[in-house]
Amino acid sequence: MSKRREKKSIEELSKENEQLRADLEELRRQRAAWLGKHKAVPKREDVTFDSLSGRELQPLYTPIDNGVYDPEYLEKLSLPGEYPFTRGPYTTMYRTRLWTMRQFSGFGTAEETNERYKYLLEHGQTGLSVAFDFPTLMGYDSDDPRSEGEVGVCGVAISSLADMERLFEGIPLGDVSVSMTINGPAMMLYCFLLATAEKQGVDLKEFRGTIQNDILKEYMAQHAWIFPPEPALKIIADIFEWSSKHAPKFNTISISGYHIREAGSTAVQELAFTLKNGFTYVEKGIERGLDVDEFAPRLSFFWDVHNDFFEEVAKFRAARRIWARHMKEIYGAKNPESWRLRTHAQTAGVSLMAQQPENNIARVAYQAMAAVLGGTQSLHTNALDETLALPTEKSVRIALRTQQILAYETGVAHTIDPLAGSYYVEWLTDQMEADAERIFEEIDELGGVVRGIEEGYFQGQIAHSAERFQQEVESDQRIIVAVNEFTGGNDDVSIDLLKIGREIQEKQGKRLAELRATRDSERVEAALDRLTRAAQEDENLMGPMLDAARAYATLGEIRHALEKVYGRFREPIFF
Repeated sequence: MSKRREKKSIEELSKENEQLRADLEELRRQRAAWLGKHKAVPKREDVTFDSLSGRELQPLYTPIDNGVYDPEYLEKLSLPGEYPFTRGPYTTMYRTRLWTMRQFSGFGTAEETNERYKYLLEHGQTGLSVAFDFPTLMGYDSDDPRSEGEVGVCGVAISSLADMERLFEGIPLGDVSVSMTINGPAMMLYCFLLATAEKQGVDLKEFRGTIQNDILKEYMAQHAWIFPPEPALKIIADIFEWSSKHAPKFNTISISGYHIREAGSTAVQELAFTLKNGFTYVEKGIERGLDVDEFAPRLSFFWDVHNDFFEEVAKFRAARRIWARHMKEIYGAKNPESWRLRTHAQTAGVSLMAQQPENNIARVAYQAMAAVLGGTQSLHTNALDETLALPTEKSVRIALRTQQILAYETGVAHTIDPLAGSYYVEWLTDQMEADAERIFEEIDELGGVVRGIEEGYFQGQIAHSAERFQQEVESDQRIIVAVNEFTGGNDDVSIDLLKIGREIQEKQGKRLAELRATRDSERVEAALDRLTRAAQEDENLMGPMLDAARAYATLGEIRHALEKVYGRFREPIFF
């Protein structure tokens, strides 16, 4: 029989190892400083931070608490709110403030969506996220012939400042944060929102919210673009520059992996492509002459949360670490706010199944838990019927209740980063970080993100991953419940669906006709001409465009004023 090795405590080992002793002393010092910061911020009073058995839970657990020490702990994990932010972007995390429950919604007219927003706020939602219909996403007015059949169908129809005013009537924009998923015409909708906030008396220097404004992932995955890449990136740099002075608390871009993942990428591809897009935006801001610390603190991210639970948790943790290191070491950011990756997350729409749609409630709940254990700041949970239609009020309420059960009944928010130190989670975090760095090198060898888009690299990589996944499902190598296994009951599907009628388009058409008949046409034409000249002379477009929005120029009119200069993007054929 082999002799059993005598176990030694971490304290005993530290006496024998000078480096370990020094590491432990440094961890104790940093932990004490962290606790001081934590105690300086009031913790939430809506829960008791105890387990169901009555055990008091500490805000944070480290190697000191279990006697197993990793010598790389301080370098790779550190403490929540401390570089490199692996364990969370903020010191107190959910002990002080829960993630924002920001349900993505929008349909029909601005009034109908306004009613849905008020319904959600009354039921405990804490932030709003605007879903636009496809004509709006493409920068077309509701009465444009190309909008036929799509007005209000997959989101709310917004064609002018007047629509935006209706959308937020009775909703104080100074108190409720708003996120808008808009990309090609992001500056246009941003100007509509800013003008609406002004009319409500909001000080733009204190105005908070987010626009997605991530055009690079549109070329890669979602395809809701207007202009070619270079002028589109110029517009984004304009937004950075203008907002840093006039709306410094507004998040001017939400760099999005969500649509990359929904198009079929793997988690690692989502991680790498999204972060590389983020670095490209940073480079564009620096090229504009901006100090990186002027605009980087207002950059945020948006991740998909799919079914592989631990991989999703590791993705969030790796993303924070990579972003922090690159911002500090490569881009020279000195402000910790520039290193701090903050994120919204949404459960995976592509994982929702039409077969036995009630099963989607369980899928969404697991995905939501992965997002929270990964440390998200904001979360949307999909409704069970979203694979079939826009969600009903009942299914939206269930989706919101899923977050509330997670927040108040499961205990996952009681202590910070509870999965830290798991052999598997830490290994997986390291692997995803290493894989992402390898993909960064591939993209650099191609000549960067824009060249990769032009050559079809990203589109091809995503397509190959989507094809592999589908082949695995069709060959039964990957089980999807009720799709290729456990299909009993598939014929028993009877749920109410939300229907959007053609009357929405007719109503929007009449409104636009009335708007054009009653506004100051000379003011509109002068504002649009000024916008076109600003584009021709390579000026910052934000001021002229905001003036056009205030004059009630329509979305399509503003698009056309810039198309005269920039033209339209047409994707090359790759397949």
